[in-house]
Amino acid sequence: MIEFTRTKLPDVLLIKLNRFTDDRGFFLESYEAGKFAEIGISEHFVQDNHSGSRGGTLRGLHYQLHHPQGKLIRVVIGEVFDVAVDLRRSSATFGRWVGVTLSAQECSELWVPKGFAHGFLVLSEWADIVYKVTDYYDPASERTLLWNDSMVDIEWPLSGTPLLSERDARGSPLNRAEVFA
Repeated sequence: MIEFTRTKLPDVLLIKLNRFTDDRGFFLESYEAGKFAEIGISEHFVQDNHSGSRGGTLRGLHYQLHHPQGKLIRVVIGEVFDVAVDLRRSSATFGRWVGVTLSAQECSELWVPKGFAHGFLVLSEWADIVYKVTDYYDPASERTLLWNDSMVDIEWPLSGTPLLSERDARGSPLNRAEVFA
């Protein structure tokens, strides 16, 4: 059983997975095309990615302008605060964000469609994140929205300064970012 719940950004979905456990361990179904198509996600996934990060790392907020990617994100070790920001200028929710906690314990996924920036903050000592994408990585079209832009005003659950890459530290604020139509 897979349960789909719309977030405060209706195109971003929280997906609760059902884990079956017994003496041997567990089994869960993380993706089934027919069930996803029933709720309107009929995207074709072209690549699976796996990211490992230590506690306090903030990755993002990333998006690809010319080769946008839909992302299906799941945490397999640890816990993260996962964020999506609507960058579709024509959307009623343009510039708004949603954040959810994803953990290996909770068995949930987040669907982030094309047209959104995505990022996460690692809350545990370590986290492994796996995610499917709907288009290939294209360095030339990759952009970064500034993680702490006051116009977007994401409420990151931080207790200090996050670990950031140089690229993420230099992201563009929303008022200067290249966005989708």
